[in-house]
Amino acid sequence: MSKQTKIAVLGGGSWATAIVKMLSENLDTIGWYMRSVYAIEHIKRNKHNPSYLSSAELHPEQLDLSDNMNHIVENYDILIFAIPSAFLKTELEKLSISLENKIIFSAIKGIVPETGLIVGEHFHDIHNVPFENIGVITGPCHAEEVAMERLSYLTLACQDEQKAKDLSEFIAGRYIKTKISDDIIGTEYAAMLKNIYAIAAGIAHGLGYGDNFQSVLMSNAIREMKRFIKKVHKMKRNINNSAYLGDLLVTGYSVFSRNRMFGNMIGKGYTVKSAMFEMSMVAEGYYATKSAYEINLKNGAKTPIIEAVYNVLYGKKEAKDEFLKLTNRLD
Repeated sequence: MSKQTKIAVLGGGSWATAIVKMLSENLDTIGWYMRSVYAIEHIKRNKHNPSYLSSAELHPEQLDLSDNMNHIVENYDILIFAIPSAFLKTELEKLSISLENKIIFSAIKGIVPETGLIVGEHFHDIHNVPFENIGVITGPCHAEEVAMERLSYLTLACQDEQKAKDLSEFIAGRYIKTKISDDIIGTEYAAMLKNIYAIAAGIAHGLGYGDNFQSVLMSNAIREMKRFIKKVHKMKRNINNSAYLGDLLVTGYSVFSRNRMFGNMIGKGYTVKSAMFEMSMVAEGYYATKSAYEINLKNGAKTPIIEAVYNVLYGKKEAKDEFLKLTNRLD
């Protein structure tokens, strides 16, 4: 692919902004769909996103900014979606143009609540995108560190390995290293599950558990992730690779983790509603917890951490009591 390859980012948040910043080093023009007309005008005038990663310098002369999703989808061949999973279905309802002949990469970490599907499956089942045209962009990587140009690593997974390699060339740069994977389903489920485990880590911190317990929690979390993913998609994979274990660790420990922050507030006694209101950001692990719990009711993997988080967030159980029970189920 050449520098004229037509790539667009859809979403107005931190991850969308970070991906635009990565691509800007390698592309002459980038399409960018954002809902907010105010944000679009602000970027054109001030060269940064007013609401997310405001320290990241953007280059308006490279950007085809639009609040019309149909314009972006019609004019670009590779579409990178970074819209929170909780809002994806509603946003896609704005489309009057088919996605069937587009290459879709998802940078979304979660389950689409209305369908209970991971994002790749949603695009395939609902929008008829062939699996070979669907890919995933996953960590371990925080958008905030991309804004600061700190060395970061990304994994691109696609059934068609060449498509992942092609896109990786436009994302890799001075501070971004990329790796290719063919485990599109496993990496996408891992990206969803690590947010749940980050909430668990946050709850534990909010309750006053220390580093010793956190290490046991993360050790159990990666094994639980392995059991869960093996049930939904059995194939040979190394769960200790960065796309799985690395992404889990950075989300569970980092001060930039929204899901850990959300869990910490729950552990300190906030209600779900008050925690979300104060954060003013989406903690995708909240929605993922319900979906993962319901998926596992059919599959029967041993998932004590997911069950504990579910009982706190949806079962109205006291976090203190649930985590005391959890300590006796971990090893």
